[in-house]
Amino acid sequence: MIRVLLADDQNLVRAGFRSILSDEDDLEVVAEAGNGAEAVTLARELRPDVVLMDIRMPELDGLEATRRIAGDPRLDTVKVIILTTFDLDDYVYGALRAGAGGFLVKDTEPAELIHAVRVVARGDALIAPSVTRRLISEFAGRVKRPEPGPELNALTEREREVLALVAGGLSNDEIAAKLVLSPATAKTHVSRIMTKLRVRDRAQLVVLAYEAGVITPGWLTS
Repeated sequence: MIRVLLADDQNLVRAGFRSILSDEDDLEVVAEAGNGAEAVTLARELRPDVVLMDIRMPELDGLEATRRIAGDPRLDTVKVIILTTFDLDDYVYGALRAGAGGFLVKDTEPAELIHAVRVVARGDALIAPSVTRRLISEFAGRVKRPEPGPELNALTEREREVLALVAGGLSNDEIAAKLVLSPATAKTHVSRIMTKLRVRDRAQLVVLAYEAGVITPGWLTS
């Protein structure tokens, strides 16, 4: 059972998401929060598998709430999906850097919402990789790139190759097919990379790869 916390200041939005998710046998909405502060408190109390987090909320916005959840070692298994609209793309990039596992636009189809919750809960892939790539490609260029840390030097050549493909939005199965590996081997590579780079999920791997210059915007489609 995947336990979900809904965080949005609009009752109708929460009711709609609850209705969609509650129809699934493997999904359970365990609580609702009307602002970011409540979301953080409930996440610490209930430790859900996934938090659906709106960006704009009173008292504490979704970006700061995501940062607090991602930064709490007691909540290392809690994944956050940011709910946004396209006019808030700047916030989406910030949220990914803060530790969000992915994002969805609010008018997403019910089937996509259900799929997103399941995917992020198992930590397997980013949400809407093509859209995520576009956002990160655009906004990674706006931030000052830090010097590559010593952690990157610890990666093998194969691990750097896998990291670049993760940053391109590829799933483990797609990485396996591209590199002629078994899916299990691809998953092992990704797990080792996350451990070496000390990141909590694939979303942060994508951001790190762009900011460290491991991958440049548009490479996958060139």
